[in-house]
Amino acid sequence: MHEIILGYQGEMSLKGLNRNQFESTMMKILRYRLKTVGKFRVYCTQSTFYMEPEEDDIDMDLAFERVSKVFGLAALSRAVVCDKDFDTICQTAENYLGASLHGIRTFKVEARRSDKTYPMTSPELMRELGAYLLGKHNYLKVDVHNPDFKVIVEIRDYGAYIHGPKVPGEGGLPVGTSGRALNMLSGGIDSPVSSYMIAKRGVKLEMVHFFSPPYTSDEAKEKVLSLAKLLVPWCGRLTVQIVPFTEIQEEIRRNCPEEFFTLIMRRFMMRISQRVADQVKAKALVTGENLGQVASQTMEALRVTEDVVDLPVLRPLIGMDKDCLLYTSDAADEARS
Repeated sequence: MHEIILGYQGEMSLKGLNRNQFESTMMKILRYRLKTVGKFRVYCTQSTFYMEPEEDDIDMDLAFERVSKVFGLAALSRAVVCDKDFDTICQTAENYLGASLHGIRTFKVEARRSDKTYPMTSPELMRELGAYLLGKHNYLKVDVHNPDFKVIVEIRDYGAYIHGPKVPGEGGLPVGTSGRALNMLSGGIDSPVSSYMIAKRGVKLEMVHFFSPPYTSDEAKEKVLSLAKLLVPWCGRLTVQIVPFTEIQEEIRRNCPEEFFTLIMRRFMMRISQRVADQVKAKALVTGENLGQVASQTMEALRVTEDVVDLPVLRPLIGMDKDCLLYTSDAADEARS
């Protein structure tokens, strides 16, 4: 059996004349993610990305894991392709998915026929393939509303694609299609979650971290670098610029009123971040700020801190609370595991 990976477009399919640019970027990302797994042919047609191995000994589990974290795919599936002959479809479905039908009680067949020249309609194909599988597994029952397992057949231009239930993808847009931004990365939960959310909108990220020894430790810096590494499977390759900030922080402490210390410090961080953004050709700054979470993140304070920069300041978490942040972080952890 010839197994491939199918990646289904979501939001990308709604694009207009620039849709080819999004698809080209996505194919480039998929090829890069699969490069160390083996040789794949990656192409796009009918709003679907096809990842077809060109070698026999490729680890398809690893390949699927690599591409499942790519932004821009609404769903994925591992499938086998066969000729569009009904008897061949039946035999292939049994050979590929028969083992998955053991130990369950109910199933359902779904059929999609994008090739309208195929002689059987989708309802006919569902009915006849379902009857064939029931003959092979007479302990099963059909449940069209809440089945334990789905057998899916897609009749496309170049063959019949047979697979089980689709696996939800990350959604969003391919990284790089919305430009480049600089994220101010700290060791807390806010900035990593904001990195994930803004990358999901297609933004390629660079990172900056402000390091103030002895007020912040080497362990804190290593934690930040570890967080950046955890983001790589979703955000792609990341560079973290470490900016020494102790001297500036001490000068602010000596010369500014205590009640303005945090605001002035954040204004300096913004200024420096814009300098770094100019160097890496980033068109925006990204922060993990959240409206009203702390005193320095009131509406007035946010305006004061961003007044010193010309670039747009993107705040993906602006309307979220801590419970939402923890939920988002836990969801990312679950996906990672």
